[in-house]
Amino acid sequence: MTADLNSFTDRIFRIRNSEEFNALALEAFEFQRESCQVYREYLELIGKGDFHPASIEEIPFLPICLFKSRDIVSSSLEAALCFTSSATTGMIPSHHLIVEPAVYEQSFKEGFRLVYGQSGTYNLLALLPSYLERKGSSLVYMADRLIAETKQNGAEGDFFLYDHGKLLENLKRFSSKTILLGVSFALLDFAEYVKQQMPFEEDRKALFSDVFIIETGGMKGRGVELSREELHRRLKDGFVSARIDSEYGMCELLSQAYSIGGEEEGIFFTPPWMRVMARDLQDPFKVKDVTTGGLNIIDLANIHSCCFIETEDMGRIIPAVEKESVHPAFTVDGRIQNSELRGCNMLLG
Repeated sequence: MTADLNSFTDRIFRIRNSEEFNALALEAFEFQRESCQVYREYLELIGKGDFHPASIEEIPFLPICLFKSRDIVSSSLEAALCFTSSATTGMIPSHHLIVEPAVYEQSFKEGFRLVYGQSGTYNLLALLPSYLERKGSSLVYMADRLIAETKQNGAEGDFFLYDHGKLLENLKRFSSKTILLGVSFALLDFAEYVKQQMPFEEDRKALFSDVFIIETGGMKGRGVELSREELHRRLKDGFVSARIDSEYGMCELLSQAYSIGGEEEGIFFTPPWMRVMARDLQDPFKVKDVTTGGLNIIDLANIHSCCFIETEDMGRIIPAVEKESVHPAFTVDGRIQNSELRGCNMLLG
């Protein structure tokens, strides 16, 4: 990398167009090909050890399951944090070593601001049971810093476990815009509680008219996995007039994408330093001109780890939709079956 890492991170948060993003992504690839041992091993195993891509479509993506067995780092510095994924019983969680927490904080704060505006203009409540009850949750870390900034700027914020009564009282007390950030199963439980406490739909409609719900996913081990459409239908039944948004993030990344309720519900937009592409499931190294398939993510904030992640999610790219992101939008349509069978077995151990 021609410039030091501090200069690189400064530049990624000033990206204005796709050309700047593409140039920085190619720069990140050259750096991580040499500095990230696991990524370098993977490139060598697929015959790309000395490869120099001419475009971002040619960059190989690291299978995300390697975060379960290997330390994915591109830095000689000692990690300050370790984020871990939630995992069902018997499953191995992923772990993500964080060398520069300040980069993560800048990424999620700026990404949140691009969608919801400056902190202090809304109250922020977080309903994150199970995540609060374990160590290493990147979502709890993000919510904690966002709540602190919100309170510092004059609004209110707090965490909640299972005290639905206290949460409902807070919502009744607020007179300004409120964001309720929560995992899916907890929001569903709260929606049922609200219906019991406020059986008249008109009362719920009035209470939630100025509330944005952000669901972050999270139904593992909680019974049947719901589609996003069904999840949102049940939430709307309880919260009536609230806007239902979605957040797409994971412990292996340092950036998030958001889907806004209404006409664009279910369509995710990335911040300028993040891009999502689809790969061909029959030829996973092909992303050019692919609109439906497995989702590959470039997250330039992940410069101390690996910026190029091959996820286990299915989705669709929507080139025609443009918003504040400099990139096409995308949908998330489910998981790929047996996704760990390709790629990960080569580097396990």
